[in-house]
Amino acid sequence: MMLKPSIDKLLDKVPSKYSLVILQAKRAHELEAGAKATKEFKSEKSTLRALEEIEAGYVTIHPDPVAKRESVRRKAEVERLAKEEEERKIKEQIAKEEQEEGQKV
Repeated sequence: MMLKPSIDKLLDKVPSKYSLVILQAKRAHELEAGAKATKEFKSEKSTLRALEEIEAGYVTIHPDPVAKRESVRRKAEVERLAKEEEERKIKEQIAKEEQEEGQKV
């Protein structure tokens, strides 16, 4: 049985087999979690879909993983703060409505 895409083509995109396995696993997890695909797939399984994306050059190893992790942390923090602000506004609106309701009675 022959692997499609071939290991030789994949190793042209990634420096080592170890890096390839890690990149494939991470991308497969992202696809399973609902990440948007970068292309149409021939394969059904997320692991093979990840290999197809790596072969096409759509998924690569980030040149500065520390910066990438920091960027992801910052994005998560911004999203968390936005969600907290939205919840605060909703609570203020509820309190305002309850106060107006209390004045009408």
